[in-house]
Formats: sequence, structure tokens, C-alpha cells
Amino acid sequence: MLLASLMLMLAGCQSNDEKNVATSHEQSKETTEVAIEEEQVATEVSELTEQAPLTGEMMAEKVDARPVAVMVNNDIKARPQSGLHQADVVYEVLAEGDITRLLAIFHSEMPETVGPVRSSRAYFVDLAKAYDPLYVFHGWSPGAKEKIQAGEVDGINGLTYDGTLFKRASFRKAPHNSYISSANIQKGAKQQNYETKAEVAPFIFLKKGQINPHEATALEQVKIEYSSRQATHVEYRYDAEKKAYVRYSGGVKHTDLETKKEIVAHNVFLVEAAHLVVDKQGRREIDITSGGNAVLIQNGERFDVEWKSVDGKILPYKNGKQVPLVPGKTWIQIIPDLNKVTY
Repeated sequence: MLLASLMLMLAGCQSNDEKNVATSHEQSKETTEVAIEEEQVATEVSELTEQAPLTGEMMAEKVDARPVAVMVNNDIKARPQSGLHQADVVYEVLAEGDITRLLAIFHSEMPETVGPVRSSRAYFVDLAKAYDPLYVFHGWSPGAKEKIQAGEVDGINGLTYDGTLFKRASFRKAPHNSYISSANIQKGAKQQNYETKAEVAPFIFLKKGQINPHEATALEQVKIEYSSRQATHVEYRYDAEKKAYVRYSGGVKHTDLETKKEIVAHNVFLVEAAHLVVDKQGRREIDITSGGNAVLIQNGERFDVEWKSVDGKILPYKNGKQVPLVPGKTWIQIIPDLNKVTY
């Protein structure tokens, strides 16, 4: 009986030792896997050594391509558009009547297809040339034509390349169906002997861990009414998880046509500028140089600031100093009157 008891005790110890060894092995395996994952993440982060000049986000490689500026149709019949979610900077400005048009600046990334492409106006040329881009448009006003033909920007015009570089989509009717691929933009640039490489001047961004030091008001949602029509209303709603504002147009979430991805802005910059109708067609002159009142929205907060035109770029200022942007996408809403905005 004594011998049997000793044998059972030894067997129990051996079993416990085996269990302990197995548990230890599993814990060691889990620790190793976690360490490998952490090392992989650290390696990926360490490989992001270049800062994108127009978004402030870190990238694995420096982009030496010239920016591409595209006139994008924003009529309700042109929505949802293609490629807008990948633009570094987008300007929304009134064209004729109460219809706005979008100037999308691409640099850190470029969509396969962008559009519908629409015609240019003189003030869009002025906004675009601050980035020295390849300027893509389909048609022009007399003022824009004069500036482009004078060589103020390197233009790729859909009137010249309709059906070749620019393709007409069958699911929409003209003038809401002109699209161009990134490959055809580069092809057009080479055909016209335009330079395709450039050094891009960076914006000023908040560094990691920094916060905007200026007095702010918490802001969950902002609404801009370009007219009384619902279709012209723009909203941005804060998503705390994304730390960005989700864009809505005409009460509908603004998404990409192909990918269905929602369009977000990490900086929403509201700029008050004088507008003047100058002809029977309703074309406008817009003062994008004199500066004035503005509102910068980022990280769930609203900052009352001023805007200045610096080398053609519209930038936020406070007490004479430039206010840094949050790394990410920036949408600049140029409007006639800040009183038309609700928070």
C-alpha cells in the first residue's frame, strides 16, 4: 500500500510537471508571437521616414512627383465622384448660381480615376497655380482661358483630349460624365513636354503629441449653406474614433463612387471672401488674396482665426502667426458670408 501510494504521488508530480511545462511552453510561445508582432509594427513605423508635404502624414518614400490639380464637378448629378477621398487638399468654391465646384489637389496619393472633370474659372487657376501642378480641367471661362493660354499653369484640357485622354462614362450624361485616369494625366503631361517631377513646399503641421494652443470651442458638427437648396448644403460631423470630420453633401454622406469609402477631413477651413457676379452668365470674381475672417476646425474643436494668402495658398493665422494643421486631409470651404454657417 505504501509502495502504491508513492507511485501515485510520483505519477501526480510527473503529470503536474508536464502540465507546468506545457503551460510554460504556451506562455513562451504567446510571448514570442507578441514580441514578433510588436517588432513588425515597430519596423513598419520606423520605415515611415518621409513626411508628406501637404498632409503631414508619414510615408515610406518621398514623393517627387508634381502635384495634380483637378477641377471636379459637384453638381448633384455628378455625385458621388471618383477619387476625391484621396486628395490631400480640396477647395470648394461657388461657380455660377448656387452650384459649387471642387479643386482637388493630389500629391501623397493618386486615384486610378478622377472625375467627373469640369471647366475652369479664373480664381480656380489662381488657387491651383500656388501648387505648381499639372492642372486638369474640361473647358474654361474667358478669364480662365486667358490665364491658362498665358502659361500661368500647365493645363490638360478635356476640350482638346475629349475621347482620348478623357473618357465619357455611359452611366451619366454630359457634362457630368468626363473622367480621366492618372495614367492619362501623366501621358498628357509627356505629350505637352510638361515637367512631371517637383519639390513641394510643406504646410506647417502639429507634431505628435502637440495640441493647438489657441482658445477653442468644442464642435461636433458644422453646416454650410451655399444657398437655400438642400443640394448645396455641406456638413461635417465629427468622428472621435477617426479623429476626423465625415463629410455630407445635400444631407447624404459623401462617399467615393468606386470604393464606397467615406470622405473625411482632418482640417476643415472656412474662409470668408468677397464674391461679385460680373456677367450675365452669373460668373464671379472672388477675392482670394486680401485675407479676412476664417474658422479652422480640427480634433473636435473650432478656432476663430484669420486667413492670409501666402504665395497663393490660403492659410490660417492667429495673432500674426500661422496656425498649424493637424496631419491628414484638408478641405477649404470658400464662402461669401460666415453668418451662413451653423455650428
